[in-house]
Amino acid sequence: MADLVQAVGRALRMQPGEGKVASLVVPVLLGPGETTDNMLTSRAYGGLAKLLEALRAHDARVVEALAQQQAPSRVRGVQSRSGPEEDEAAASDRSNRGLSVPARELLKFSTPRDPAQLAAFINLRVLNPEHQHWRRGVEAATLYHRIHGDLKVPFTYRVPESGDQEAEAEGWPASLAGFPLGQWIADARRFYARGDMDADRIAQLEKLGMVWSHFDVAWEEGLAAARGWAEDNGHLLAPLDATYKGAKVGIFLKNARAAARRAAEIEQRRAEGLPVKSAAGALPEERREQLEDIDPSWCPAWPVEWQRAFHLVRLHLEAGGTLPMGPGEVVHQSEDLGRWVRSVRLGWDKLTGVQQWMCEHILGIQPAAENEKPKPRTSQASKWALNYTAAKQYYRREGHLRVPRKHIERIVVAERDGQDQEERELKLGAWISNQRSRAATLSPERVEQLSAIGMRWA
Repeated sequence: MADLVQAVGRALRMQPGEGKVASLVVPVLLGPGETTDNMLTSRAYGGLAKLLEALRAHDARVVEALAQQQAPSRVRGVQSRSGPEEDEAAASDRSNRGLSVPARELLKFSTPRDPAQLAAFINLRVLNPEHQHWRRGVEAATLYHRIHGDLKVPFTYRVPESGDQEAEAEGWPASLAGFPLGQWIADARRFYARGDMDADRIAQLEKLGMVWSHFDVAWEEGLAAARGWAEDNGHLLAPLDATYKGAKVGIFLKNARAAARRAAEIEQRRAEGLPVKSAAGALPEERREQLEDIDPSWCPAWPVEWQRAFHLVRLHLEAGGTLPMGPGEVVHQSEDLGRWVRSVRLGWDKLTGVQQWMCEHILGIQPAAENEKPKPRTSQASKWALNYTAAKQYYRREGHLRVPRKHIERIVVAERDGQDQEERELKLGAWISNQRSRAATLSPERVEQLSAIGMRWA
């Protein structure tokens, strides 16, 4: 490295008018798996970057001219009848086309370079050195743009692995294998929207044709994340807090369902001949079909939580499991399937006809029998009435209401059908004591009722 810097100094000491031209040859020894497309990240180009930094101190305008964005060459590896050597020379000439004369004379390569890639190299490694991860992202984005003509990168897109036919066909270097370009692009859009991205980085991406705010791009990113989440979980009934590689899948699907219901409401109004003021916020049919291709049950007519549990129980049965009947028997994806089955059986009458059919014919669930249903909870008013009945019984028997604190009073009450009777034990002593201490909060009617049977308030 020191030799290169010294060579620059000797070249700059040449006197004008001597008729001499200094030529500095910078060796670039690529590492394993690297190609000439790795200018932004390869250490092999470190010497060239240092040399250009030294030249910039002497003449900044010429070096900075190399950073000007030129139209990228889309010709890769094309040979003519003249032979490979002449092809490389022609390609090199094409890659230098558009640069100023001093810039063309300053830097020449033995093999052609994409002007867009060269501009990124000058920007990121000479003028404004950047972190490795950012340089890798720009390098991958530059190659992706060269291959596809845009930066509409799917959220789940990764650079093909080394050795894949796709990687070889598109010319991806091995050093970028597996780089999560889709997520990198999505992160860049998010930082930009928050106002957290430097102006230099914004300019770098805009030179590549970055789209910062685009509803279609946002939809494609959300759809790709939803597809990835569904591949991992087997369905598209994600909870609200579900994420996939940083993307908020649960919120994306919640908004999509709201838009789908809005579209259904509009369609219903039109079918009834009613006017529709605006179709804003409605989910297009094409997008609904995209989600249905992933999971036809993604937008049920009932709560998503119910459909998710139904789906998980079905998967459990298809895997050879038995139908869980009680809480805690089977828990899958944080869902207590036994608790859900129990709630379905006990709340059978609250289900729609479609839900009942699905549970009965697909899962084999039957409604709970009468003897399985829990007794209805007694309201506070009913509890007070029962204890008051016990107090009247005690008063008629004892002639007073001085009930010992631990006294238990047994009374007979009729069941709901009026045919059967049940004996109950009530802690009358404790209840009387509580009524006395809460005298100030009792209604006048209750105070009067208790006073009528000998209640002593002090």
